[in-house]
Amino acid sequence: MIARTPEELPVLFAQAFNAGDPSGLYEPGARQPAELADHLALTQPMTVVTRKVITRGDLALLIVDWRVGDVAGTATDVARRSPDGGWLYAIDNPSGVA
Repeated sequence: MIARTPEELPVLFAQAFNAGDPSGLYEPGARQPAELADHLALTQPMTVVTRKVITRGDLALLIVDWRVGDVAGTATDVARRSPDGGWLYAIDNPSGVA
């Protein structure tokens, strides 16, 4: 899965999460947040609604509402365009507004 725009990234993340492994959507060396393992353990599907994407050159700020069963939050994430033109998470903060 390759996000060709930063707007595609949350939807692809939810699809990969629901398949059990969103790790391919992170830059090499980027750390997945600790909460991710807890959310994957819920074994319920994730849904996302993108509130806002602000892109400047090869960086994008994403504000995304997400839900996994009864657990919900709003993520504040940073994505970067990779050399192949795809977009990957550089910073994933699922509790971005907490």
